[in-house]
Formats: sequence, structure tokens, C-alpha cells
Amino acid sequence: MTISSAADFEALTGATDGQIADLQAFIGRLTEANAVMNLVGPDTLPDVWNRHIWDSAQLLGLVPAARTWADLGAGAGFPGVVLAILLKGRPDAHVWLIDSLGKRCRFLQEAVDVLALPATVINGRAEEQALKVDVVTARAVAPMEKLLGYAQPYLQRGAQGLFLKGEKAEAELIEARKVWHFESDLSVSRSNPRGRIVSVRSLRRVHSR
Repeated sequence: MTISSAADFEALTGATDGQIADLQAFIGRLTEANAVMNLVGPDTLPDVWNRHIWDSAQLLGLVPAARTWADLGAGAGFPGVVLAILLKGRPDAHVWLIDSLGKRCRFLQEAVDVLALPATVINGRAEEQALKVDVVTARAVAPMEKLLGYAQPYLQRGAQGLFLKGEKAEAELIEARKVWHFESDLSVSRSNPRGRIVSVRSLRRVHSR
């Protein structure tokens, strides 16, 4: 189901007034920052509630008991900042926003500080972090073969992988299986029927390189 406004999002998800206010504030900061740095495609901003907010938020419905998340290549804050906003106030909830580019981390840190989010920004390589979380996620970071390499440390510590992918997800999974053994499920994105959500568990390499 696609949406076009904050009112649509609130009706669909049951988001509180406080969550809607935080999301609107974040959209404002994103729009301002995007004018001077490439965070998202400018042509996607008019459709921000569906293309970015709802696309990110739908993950929570797949794992409602999950409280700790790692967002790899967090970039513009999707899905990580949206998840942190919606998890704000829940006991033990925390999101790690991991990105290798300093300017993106500064943008993320400002959002975390201003909105008082239960999140930690890490400026570093995703595969070098020793974090134990319920879910590891990413959006628009890399093809599945590379992405699974970034996610391997988290999956080996028991995380479930939930990755937002496009219409080439099936082909990416075929390529990834040449390098990795893993269990996976594929579901259709609720924000875009051409999008896919890849769920991954039990990852190990096919052979050493």
C-alpha cells in the first residue's frame, strides 16, 4: 500500500503525534541538508512519506519484538533514523547508525541529538564493528554478495538480516549463493510492489578466498 502524506502514515501505522512530529522534523532537516550534499535523489523528496518513511517503517512489522538494530551504510537515515524515531521510548530499544563517510555521520548525529533518539552514530566500516543486535539492516548499500560480507559479523552473533532491495533482489541472491551459504526469505515491499525485503539467517562462506 502506497501513501502520500503524514496523515496516511499515521492512519496506516498508528504512529503517535510525537512520532509524526519527529518524522516531519527529520524530513525538514533532510531536505535542507540534501541541498548541499547528496543524501537522497532530489526527485524522491516529493514522495518522501512513501519512498523513504513508509519504506523504512515497514520493517518493524516484520519483527515486532526486535529492540536493537544496526543500520549499515546508514547514509541519509533510512531505515535507521525512522526506526529510532518509532522505537523511541520503548525499553531497551537502540539503533546503531553506521557509515564510513564523515559528513553523513555528522548529519546523522545532528538528527540524533536534536530529536533525542535512542541511537548511536558510528563513523567506520560496518564489517569492523563488534555489535550484538536483534536485527541488521541496510538499504541501497551494495549488491547482496558484498552486503552479506558487511553483515557477516552481526549475523554470526545471532542477528536476523532484513535488507531493503529493489526488483533485482532475486538475481542478486543467485549471485550471492556462489559465495555464501545462507537461509533466506523474500517478501514484497509494502511501499513499492517492485521492491523486495530479503530476510537472511545462518550465513557462512561457501569457501575461503
